[in-house]
Order: sequence, then structure tokens, then C-alpha cells
Amino acid sequence: MRRRRALVVWMVLAALLAIVGTIEYRDAKASRSARATRVDESLLVPLPIDQVWAIEIADAGTLHRFERDAAGTWFYHGVHVGSEAAHEHASDAASAARIETAFQAFGRTRIERRLPPGTDARRHGLTSPRTLVLVYRRGERQPVAQYAVGEVSPDSVSLYVEMVGGAGIVTIPGYQVDNLLSLVSAVRDAAPAR
Repeated sequence: MRRRRALVVWMVLAALLAIVGTIEYRDAKASRSARATRVDESLLVPLPIDQVWAIEIADAGTLHRFERDAAGTWFYHGVHVGSEAAHEHASDAASAARIETAFQAFGRTRIERRLPPGTDARRHGLTSPRTLVLVYRRGERQPVAQYAVGEVSPDSVSLYVEMVGGAGIVTIPGYQVDNLLSLVSAVRDAAPAR
């Protein structure tokens, strides 16, 4: 009888240890996941670039769309002007690598300065910007982030950027936008003629 009770006690203890172990494992996994998805507040892009599925860059009225294919490889979706139905879907290893490199760099863009709330966007060239950047998650129609790129700041190396949606006006290194526009030129020029 004592052996049976001792066996039951040990079985209950083993079951409790298994439950505690499972709970601890799930908590640790959730904590790692939360740390991995947390983005530094000083970064311009609000999510890791590996979670970005498409980026649109509108420059001087022309929309250039970059997407990932089913395997997650970047490609230049093409130029979209107005209601154009036909467009290019060019994908090759060299351009995919260049796109990946440019977007990884853009994903690391640090906010240099935050302007006070209520700052007049007109003073910084943000009411009719020449360049817009839209960032999308996979399967979402609405962008996660939208940026209007304004004028060069007085330091001559930073650009004013409005984080559309009420997040405010910031300055970022101008070379980050230059890199995106260079990418657009490179892939546009490399795209086969229609």
C-alpha cells in the first residue's frame, strides 16, 4: 500500500515537473520571439527588413515597386505609370542581390533628429515631396510605413522625412534616400525594354 502511494506521489511529481517544464519552454520561446521582433525606436523602418515583403518608391511621379517572390527573393516589379496594365517582372540573381543590399541598408536607417510635434511641413519641403517610400508586409494592402522625403536640412547631409500617419517629421542621412534612388536607376536601366 505504501509503495502504491509512493508511486502515485512520484507520478504526480513527474507530471507537475513536465507541466512546469513545458510552461517555462513556451515562455522562453515567446520571450525570444518578442526580442527578435522588437525594433529599435531610433530606426526609421518600424519592423525588421526580413518581414518587409514589398517596397514602393515613387520618384517624380513614377512608381517603382520591388517585391519578394514566393521564395523571398527580391525582384523589381517594374514601373507603374497611371493605370498601366502591362509591366515588367524582371528577376535575376544580380539584381536580387543589389535590391537586398539596398533594402538591408535602408532598414538600418537611423533617425538623427525628431522635430517637435506641430512643426510646419511646408518649411521642410514636405507638402509636395518629390519622393515617397511605402513599406508593406506580406499579404497586406495598406503600407506599414509611408515616408515623404523633403528638402535637405541646413547641415547639407540630412533630409527631412515625414513619417506619414502622425509619427512626425524627422531627419535621416541623405545618402539613404540617394541609395534608394540609385537602386531605382540601376534596376530600371537593367530591365529589358518592352
